[in-house]
Amino acid sequence: MKILVCISHVPDTTSKINFSEDFTKFDTNGVQFVINPLDEFALTRAMWFKEKQGASVTVISAGLAVTEPTLRKALAIGADEAIRINVDPTDGYQVAIQLAEVVKNEAFDLILAGKESLDYNGGMVPGMMAEILGFNFVNACIGLEIDGNSCSVSREIDGGKEVLTCNLPLIIGGQKGLVEEKDLRIPNMRGIMMARSKPLKVMEPINFDATTATLTYEKPKAKGACKLIDSGNIDELIQLLHNEAKVI
Repeated sequence: MKILVCISHVPDTTSKINFSEDFTKFDTNGVQFVINPLDEFALTRAMWFKEKQGASVTVISAGLAVTEPTLRKALAIGADEAIRINVDPTDGYQVAIQLAEVVKNEAFDLILAGKESLDYNGGMVPGMMAEILGFNFVNACIGLEIDGNSCSVSREIDGGKEVLTCNLPLIIGGQKGLVEEKDLRIPNMRGIMMARSKPLKVMEPINFDATTATLTYEKPKAKGACKLIDSGNIDELIQLLHNEAKVI
């Protein structure tokens, strides 16, 4: 079984976010980038299939050269090879088109991705890939078992869990629960050294123009001042909620 894991290169959630050029461009200065956390769940599940069923695991990212350390980390975790599509990812459909083209040429059986990247939270790339390729697709995936060509997939629904069966080829949009957080892997020194010799192939993108463009960014408004009310002064609390906060 050939597995492809889609990796997004995203800012660490602890990074301080700023914008430049009159709030039209994301300022990367001082920002630490990491593997998208939801993609880490997908990569860890792929490693399980590699170890238990002998699958081969390739990681892929659409991005410029700055994304290569993130791909190298995925190789250090245990992926066999990496592919970087040399394109600036500005649009979800653009990314889906580029990734799908690689799948067409490489004949992967299973494509794992996080259901969304935790920078733009678009949540569109895995589903778009499935439509382009004509593959089965399950989103919000929290469980995946494969026996031969048959798949048993669990996904989160409102108020519960749904279990589905389908055949390969399959694309999933994974999330927390696909593996336990305690099972996520940290590269060790041996993995880091081995990653240096594993292949990282750079591919030029197919000719496709992004269909959307970012006009401007805006930070959330700063939180207002907090008033502390003595626990015994219920009347004052009600008065403030009614007259100042206007929530009652």
